[in-house]
Amino acid sequence: MFLPLTFIEQTKSLLHEEWDAFADALQKPAPVSIRLNDKWNASLPYDHIAWCDSGYYLPKRIIFTLDPLFHAGAYYVQEASSQFLDYIIKHHIRHPVIALDLCAAPGGKSTLLLNALHPSSFLVSNEIIHSRANILSENIQKWGNSNVAVTNRQPKDFQRLPSLFDLLVIDVPCSGEGMFRKDPDAIQEWSPSNVAQCAIRQRDIVSDAWDALKEGGWLIYSTCTYNQEENEKNIRWIIEELGAERINITIDDTWGITVSDEGYRFFPHKARGEGLFITLLRKTATAPKASKNKMAHHGLLFAQHDYAKQFLPDQQWGIGKTGNFLFAFHKQYQEIITQIIQAYSPLFIGTLMGEIKGKDFIPHTALALSKLMLYTQKVQTIDLDVSEAVRFLQKENISQFNEKKEYQLITFRHIPLGWIKNLGSRSNNLYPSAWHIRMKTNGATIYESPLLIS
Repeated sequence: MFLPLTFIEQTKSLLHEEWDAFADALQKPAPVSIRLNDKWNASLPYDHIAWCDSGYYLPKRIIFTLDPLFHAGAYYVQEASSQFLDYIIKHHIRHPVIALDLCAAPGGKSTLLLNALHPSSFLVSNEIIHSRANILSENIQKWGNSNVAVTNRQPKDFQRLPSLFDLLVIDVPCSGEGMFRKDPDAIQEWSPSNVAQCAIRQRDIVSDAWDALKEGGWLIYSTCTYNQEENEKNIRWIIEELGAERINITIDDTWGITVSDEGYRFFPHKARGEGLFITLLRKTATAPKASKNKMAHHGLLFAQHDYAKQFLPDQQWGIGKTGNFLFAFHKQYQEIITQIIQAYSPLFIGTLMGEIKGKDFIPHTALALSKLMLYTQKVQTIDLDVSEAVRFLQKENISQFNEKKEYQLITFRHIPLGWIKNLGSRSNNLYPSAWHIRMKTNGATIYESPLLIS
């Protein structure tokens, strides 16, 4: 691995006598790690990630694309250092919050937040780039929570609802030094000028979103890079110019995390993961007053539908409508959902249940993968073996269906994957075209999964 001379010099100034160990670590394979979804019970005989309750290191990389449980949202493949966010949330932010994950794609932080935050919290998961926002939507819907919205907005757009959020999570775009051993292209793109440009852009992103954070609210700032320009210097700028204080995080010395005055840094020769800088701040500056919603609930259209209603756990849940699509939501989030719909036109909100076409209701895969499915026993299911499950996820028609003409839930190891519409002599595969497996298997599937589902 050829490293730029300027990068070597600046990183040596951080590491001193540890440089050789760091350089040696960059020549070794990066660890493979996953994080479990709390919607299913799973047994894992692997090394546990010390700072994340649901994180595990795998002994090797498998072909995740061919594991139906991966597509079912049973787990998420996420770099281990990034899972430190779980530790911060569970030790410092234990009460219900309204949270914004500002730069959320592809979804690792947001899916982690949905498990780690208090269950009465609500998350807005945002991505600036539209194509990446679609990937984010897919991953969030597969995770199965209803207390979430996905938006495709610029940071400054969140000024429309000042002081709405109790928590901002901003994993800012960066120069990517922490990804060098996983992504050689990051080395080719690195330069001192790129570092400087990233630092300016990072300040702009935080500044643009700052009014959306309540006074006393939390900011979790992170990068996957080492240099001080994008990390310590930006944190000092936020503290001095925007008005914040840094919150100390107590960590175990055996984890190998390097502590600085402004945050916490993960180096691959010390901590078992990739490069990361992360810190926790509390907003001290006076925040703009929260705007009152004068159009209370006009942005939320309620719907009644007998087939969709069977998936609601109790009377505390409602069905909303946007266009021809129905979504499920808990009524405790009615006000925030109304505000989000009015201000940001989300890509989706709550649990997308399905689409009304004429007199027909077509259930969406997001409903099949949602935690709402834990509350219903009324749906006819077909459990597939691995080869048929992969065929289904490739959007091929499957051979197993019964004679009754109805929607049927497709499962693998009794974990939902999606829907078919049984037409009697054949069936239609309702798996979303944008989500389907594109890898060619030529009919043969070598099945490996990190999970043993109980």
